[in-house]
Amino acid sequence: MTAPASRQWLLLALAATLLFRFWLSAVAPVTADEAYFILWGRAPALGFYDHPPMVGWMLAPLAALSDAPWLLRMPAVLVPPLAALGVWLALRGWFGRDEDTANLAALAVLLVPMNVWNVLVTTDTPLVLFSVASLLVFARAAEKGSGGMFLVSGVLLGLAFLSKYFAVLLGLAYLAWAITSKNPRAFVLVFLGGLPFGLLNLYWNYEACWCNVMFNAINRHEDGGSGWSLATPPLYAASLAYLAAPLLWFAWRSRAKLREAWQRPGERALLLAWLLPFAVFAALSPVKRIGLHWLLSFMPALVLTAALAFERKQMAASVRVFAVLAALHAIPIAVIAALPLETWQATRFYGRLVFPGRIAELLGAVAPDLPGRVLATDSYASAALLAYHERLPVPVFGLGTSHARQDDINTDWRAFGGKDILILRREAPLPQDFQPYFKSVEVKKIALGGGSYHAVLGRDFSYAAYRSGVLAGVRDHYYRIPPRLPVGRCYFFERYFPG
Repeated sequence: MTAPASRQWLLLALAATLLFRFWLSAVAPVTADEAYFILWGRAPALGFYDHPPMVGWMLAPLAALSDAPWLLRMPAVLVPPLAALGVWLALRGWFGRDEDTANLAALAVLLVPMNVWNVLVTTDTPLVLFSVASLLVFARAAEKGSGGMFLVSGVLLGLAFLSKYFAVLLGLAYLAWAITSKNPRAFVLVFLGGLPFGLLNLYWNYEACWCNVMFNAINRHEDGGSGWSLATPPLYAASLAYLAAPLLWFAWRSRAKLREAWQRPGERALLLAWLLPFAVFAALSPVKRIGLHWLLSFMPALVLTAALAFERKQMAASVRVFAVLAALHAIPIAVIAALPLETWQATRFYGRLVFPGRIAELLGAVAPDLPGRVLATDSYASAALLAYHERLPVPVFGLGTSHARQDDINTDWRAFGGKDILILRREAPLPQDFQPYFKSVEVKKIALGGGSYHAVLGRDFSYAAYRSGVLAGVRDHYYRIPPRLPVGRCYFFERYFPG
């Protein structure tokens, strides 16, 4: 492929993917996870229960302007082309490769399957942005031996760390590079650049029950998703194949050239930036389901390695495979988006699909019972969606799960003592689950889009009973902070179990 031809294909792919992604971002309903993160953007803070704060900071200026999904999803829409641009500039400017090579690499980044369709607001969006920026600067620093660029790479890695803890894997790749290159100074500079951001997160956790650490290191694993499984390693292999099969195949075929690339400092940094994380995930896969999105921030490093080490025809073949996959994704997605919601009525996930589009209808049905009552749900997903659409706080009643417990920070149940509460539930409630906490309980069934919701009307909420019956269980299950962690403050204990 000649440079003019690959340039035309790159511009066509850029226009087509951007148009498709902007359209999809406008028509796809906001998911519960997205609503959860958008709420963080409405009230930016130094930290949030599940993850470091960057996704909230990223969304804050957009959420201040509008609730429009296409606007709030704009970072997710723009990050893949920005990553592709970074790869193109690095190959042309820093690695001195020809335009055709740079065009093919940028095409590969744009057409990685998940980059074609993923327009959702997630913590991976800022993670990819800052991880790729950090890696490009680190690779250039490795080539030039620039201490200043190692420091800048560390600053960008710190921002990635404030996006998601998976940035640590990129830091481990930098450490491996420093060891294999016998250049400890490089890692010290990277560490110093990222240190202020790590200390900020450490301080926030020290003052907030260590909730990031508790969730990511302990609670989420105890509530399922961990444990030996023969199925999860093949699932991980399938995820790798889905995202990168042609690139990995040619990497194996070109392993002699990769050994040669290892001898060049910048290319060794790129190799480690995807080999080490993929190896760590492979080691974890027998006991942990590896999410597809976990791999996304390391894909540009693989593409850069391919562009620098592969033959031109191998890169072109990889791009053709990705282009076919892109078309195979775009067509059914467009068809599915055009189908009426009722098409999925017989499926088990219809209830989750119908809820976001019928929130106004649901609230209209319970409107006569809402005056004088606090609106709550038993589900973090429902609470996030209701709070996003209606711009009102919606507490979560009950024990909940390990995920999405930002409500523990936002809600003070002491303030609801003696009040009446309306609790929305998707499943039919068992009265005995609610009677201990109210003087009286009434249940109403609400028809909604071919399905049903249930409203539990509780009169005269007993905080004392809720503290002993629910909050004590939350404390024992989700706030068992290891004794080795010094605690500065803890919102949960200070409110409900002082001393």
